[in-house]
Amino acid sequence: MIASSAELIAVLRQYNPWWSGARFPDLPAWRRAAFREVNDWLHAPPAGRALLLSGPRQVGKTTLLLQAIDVLLDQGVAPTNILYATFDHPLLKLIGLDGLLRLWREFEPAREGVEYLFLDEIQATKDWQVWLKHQVDFEKKRRIAVTGSATPLQMEGQESGVGRWHTIRLATLSFYEYLQIRNDPMPQLPPMTSLMTLFGKTPGWFARIGEDSRPLTGLFHEYLLRGGFPQSTLVSSIPMAQKLLREDIVDKVLKRDMTALFGVRRVLELEQTFLYLCLHDGGLMDMQVLSKNLEVKKATASNFIALLEATHLIYRLLPFGYGKEILRGKAKIYLADAAIAPGVLLKGKGLLEDVNSLGQAVETAFFKHVFTRYYQRSISFSYWRGGKKDLEVDIIADVGGRLVPFEVKYRGTNVTSNELKGLVEFCKERKVKRAYVITKDAADFGVLSLGGGEIEALKIPAPLACYWLGRSEIEATDAQEADG
Repeated sequence: MIASSAELIAVLRQYNPWWSGARFPDLPAWRRAAFREVNDWLHAPPAGRALLLSGPRQVGKTTLLLQAIDVLLDQGVAPTNILYATFDHPLLKLIGLDGLLRLWREFEPAREGVEYLFLDEIQATKDWQVWLKHQVDFEKKRRIAVTGSATPLQMEGQESGVGRWHTIRLATLSFYEYLQIRNDPMPQLPPMTSLMTLFGKTPGWFARIGEDSRPLTGLFHEYLLRGGFPQSTLVSSIPMAQKLLREDIVDKVLKRDMTALFGVRRVLELEQTFLYLCLHDGGLMDMQVLSKNLEVKKATASNFIALLEATHLIYRLLPFGYGKEILRGKAKIYLADAAIAPGVLLKGKGLLEDVNSLGQAVETAFFKHVFTRYYQRSISFSYWRGGKKDLEVDIIADVGGRLVPFEVKYRGTNVTSNELKGLVEFCKERKVKRAYVITKDAADFGVLSLGGGEIEALKIPAPLACYWLGRSEIEATDAQEADG
C-alpha cells in the first residue's frame, strides 16, 4: 500500500466528522433550488438509480452533497452509514473506489439501514463506470451520489452505465439565488409560477409592478459583472470577483481539468479558442472563420468546442429545423455565465457602458435562466434564422411540440413592432400565437399586439424575468419542505 491505513483513515475522518459526533463546519444554511431534486433522490431514487450532480467547477455541487448529509443526520440515519469522499485528494485517488469502501468498513462497521455514499469528482478514478454499474445493480441497500463533469461521465459511460443514474444539472446561481445569498434588499413583488400567466394582466397592473421592480436593475447589472458562482458573489469588490472567476474557475478548467480529463496538450490553443468565444458570446459560430483566425485545423477547433461544452463552460444551440437545416447551420454559443466574458477579457465595469456587450450579456443570462428552469421537462432549445432579410429569433423552446419564441432587446426604452420583424415572421410561419420579448426599461412591460393582431408578445424587463424564473424554483423547494 502506498500510504498506511492510519494515514488514509485520518483523511477520511477529516471529511466525515459526523463519525465522531461532529458536523461539517461553516455549512451554509441557505439551500439552492436544486436541493429539492437532491432531497427527492435521497428519499425516493427513481428506479433505484445513482445520482449524478453535474455542472461547472465552483458552482456548489459539494455544498449540496454536504447539505444532503446534514438532512440525513437530522433524520436519524446512522452516521457511520454515510460516507463522503473527494477524489481530488491524491491519496483517495490512489486507493480507488473499492479500496475506499474496504477502508471505510474496516474502521467503521455498517449499521442497520441504508448506506449513503457521496463521491466527488468520481471521473478521477479508474473504471468508475463498471464500478458504479455493479453497485447500482447488486448493492440495493446503497444509495450513491456522485459529482463530476457530467458530459464526459455520460459519454464515457454510455455503454456500461446507461440507465444507472439520474442527472441533475447545476447551473451558476440564478439572479434570485444571487440576491438571496448576498442578502441584498429586494423589492416586494408578487410570486409568479409561470410567465404565461402574465398575458392575463391589466395595463395598470403592468405599470405598477414594473415601477415596483425598478430597484432590480442596478442589482441585475452587478449580477452580470460578479457572476453566479457562489464564491465570486460574496467577495468585497467587483474587480476581485472577476479575478476570482478568471483564476480559480476558468484557468483551473482550461489548464488542469482539460489535461487531466481529456489529455489536452495544446492548452494555449484551447485557451485562445475560449477567448474567441468570450469575444463572440451569444454569436453564431463559424468554424471556418474561427479556424482561420486562430490558425488551427477545423477538426481541432471543433474538438475544442466539444470539450468546452463537456466541461460546462458553454452551451451550444443548433438552428431551428430538421435534417439539412441543422446540419448546414451554424451553432450559437452561450457562455455558462454572463460574467465570464467581462471577467476573462478584463472589462471591469466597462461592460455597462458598451451597449452591444451589455445586451449580449443579458441574452446569455436570460438563456441560462430559461434553460435551468425548464430543462428537466425535456425541452429542446434552438435559435431561428430565416426570411429574405436574414431575420432572427434569439431562442426557441420546443415544449412537446409547442414552440415558445424569445427575443432579447435590451436597449432603448420602448421596444416597438418594427424591431420584431423576425419574431413576427417566425410566429406567422409556424402559427405561434404567443411570444416573449425581453426588454430593458422597467416601464417597458406589457402585452404587445403583432402581425395584425394574430400574435401576442409579452414584453418583460430582463431583471424581472430572471428574478421570477429563479424565484419560482426556490418557492417550489420551500413548498415541498413545508409539505413535509
